[in-house]
Amino acid sequence: MSDIVLRTDTLTRCFGGLTAVRDVSLACRFGEIHAVIGPNGAGKSTLVNLLSGDLPPSAGRIFFGERDITGLASHQVARMGVGRSYQKTNIFLPLSTFENCRLAAQTRLGHSMRFFRHALSFAEINAAADEAMVAAGLVGRADVIAATLSHGEQRQLEIAMALATRPRLLLLDEPLAGMGGDESARIVELLGGLARDHAILLIEHDMDAVFAVADVLTVMVNGAVLESGSPESIRSSHAVQEAYLGSDGVHG
Repeated sequence: MSDIVLRTDTLTRCFGGLTAVRDVSLACRFGEIHAVIGPNGAGKSTLVNLLSGDLPPSAGRIFFGERDITGLASHQVARMGVGRSYQKTNIFLPLSTFENCRLAAQTRLGHSMRFFRHALSFAEINAAADEAMVAAGLVGRADVIAATLSHGEQRQLEIAMALATRPRLLLLDEPLAGMGGDESARIVELLGGLARDHAILLIEHDMDAVFAVADVLTVMVNGAVLESGSPESIRSSHAVQEAYLGSDGVHG
């Protein structure tokens, strides 16, 4: 059985006369972190929106395993086993950590909710929420209101909500945004652990974190793939250094 969880074939998205993503072909494999990097406006977030079903492609194909999922809506893609986070934290601030995760877990139900049955009586949903909190490093924070969590913990909660849907693929859009050194290190360690049981596509501007955690890097410039390969090959690439990285291999 192939270890490729998701792949794209010449994926393209146009907005009027602007081509935001142009002929992008890549593959996300189980057990790997595939980081997509590039300058602002390179098309990275548009690419994630295409993969998650938030945007339909103008051309090209998307395959999840062997299934063609091109053009499916975001809720259909999510139910197939794709979880995602957003650039801006997307959680329910008035609710507890557990309640956020439980609501996320409910989206994978194969039937409609029974509204006269107490939500806590759904054992499978509660178990998925508990497992997600553990996996995201939020042990002991179940009853804490999301609005009172630190910024780093809120980003962990968003990842936990994605995990509560029990995905095979995680699409993470700048999970380290706005974090200090200690919080970033905690998320990098978290991502390394999650990669053992998932395929991960990571959009991130923190180059130290990217080179510490990624197995494969794809560099995008002006909507197209400039180069793709191992962290070592990307760091030493003259074309990538000119387009995005400084001479020392960090974002300049």
